[in-house]
Amino acid sequence: MPPGGPISFSLLPDSSEVGPDGQLVVGGCSLVDLAAEFGTPLFVYDEHHVRARAREAVEAFGADSVVYATKAFLCLAMAKLADEEGLLLDVATGGEMHVALAAGVPPDRLVMHGNNKSMAELRGALAVGVRHVVVDSVDEMDRLDSLRAEGLPVPRVMLRLTPGVHAHTHEYISTGQDDSKFGFTVSTGAAAAAVDRARRSSSMELVGVHCHIGSNVFRVDSFARAAEVMARFALPLDLPELALGGGLGVAYVEGEEAPTIAQWGKVLRDAIAGTGIRSHVLVEPGRSIVAAAAVTLYTVGTVKEIPGIRTYVAVDGGMSDNPRPVLYGSGYEAFLPRDVLAARERTVRLVGKHCESGDLLIDAARVPSVLAVGDVVCTPVTGAYGHSMGSNYNKVTRPPVVFVRDGQVRLVVRRETEHDLLARDLM
Repeated sequence: MPPGGPISFSLLPDSSEVGPDGQLVVGGCSLVDLAAEFGTPLFVYDEHHVRARAREAVEAFGADSVVYATKAFLCLAMAKLADEEGLLLDVATGGEMHVALAAGVPPDRLVMHGNNKSMAELRGALAVGVRHVVVDSVDEMDRLDSLRAEGLPVPRVMLRLTPGVHAHTHEYISTGQDDSKFGFTVSTGAAAAAVDRARRSSSMELVGVHCHIGSNVFRVDSFARAAEVMARFALPLDLPELALGGGLGVAYVEGEEAPTIAQWGKVLRDAIAGTGIRSHVLVEPGRSIVAAAAVTLYTVGTVKEIPGIRTYVAVDGGMSDNPRPVLYGSGYEAFLPRDVLAARERTVRLVGKHCESGDLLIDAARVPSVLAVGDVVCTPVTGAYGHSMGSNYNKVTRPPVVFVRDGQVRLVVRRETEHDLLARDLM
């Protein structure tokens, strides 16, 4: 799109279309009508889009090879959807495991992750019988030894390795380099020592090795290098499983291009082709499944023009429902869903309602010149790490989540109430 042009439909959910009155329709539902019915802020997920990406991943990698990274977005409905589409579920805490189990996901469809699993989390995972535990440290091995003494089942484990590959992404979400809190480093010999201990242990059954180099990675050569390192390490071990992690990036702003899930699959297959690896290869996409499936709706409450400096547009959400711009400097776009094809010739700073100057959603948002107080404004590609990283800062109530499909809307997470804010307080 040209500068100041309408929002690019490539950033919108798959089912997006222009209604007869110029409004944006997603899943057969008008976004303006959804804002009126459920209030704002509001997360709107295109269910067809989520299912399509899940199926694309299964087609690219095969059955029982795709592990959905629930940290990207998790609620009961999402866990059930992922299971229905044949995805395994990656749970990194006891809380994520609890939600997945409550949704009816069988324990043997869960993979337990985390760099600092507590005894309680490990005990719970072993007791229900998760598919794999991804072991991250020597201390975790010690904990598994203790749990074996309690008579709990011996878990099938994968060892998380650090392959020494630096992903080209923000340092806070780069995890494959040697200087990382995650995993056993290959270059220092820690990985080999961990394999030796796991193989000799009666407290765990070593079934594979695992890596994950980072999040929102656009350069597929980074994935290829990690796959090659892992294949070389895993080949002499001849283990049944090899997990190559996730982290595939998505386009958030105009001009960005990201590989498709199918392209990512081809890169990984090509990287390990001819290595002799016979292991079952698994991957762990999260963002690429859900990010572009959702939009967030806000209501404009204040338009403050400072002559010669800038115009601030404040909405009724902010860093409590999307902390990514504050944490990583992440970019987003904005538009008015009441007129999705309108030119966006005005530049403003889109900010939230929190008591922080850094409560920023978009530093230089392009919006239509007619934007005014009371308008519903939309930010696309908010399906990953918005709801899941949300907070009650300033005691705001967290937004609801709706799924839309074929003209039907389904409330899957209700809006928090002020009563919820007091539910855990004691006097």
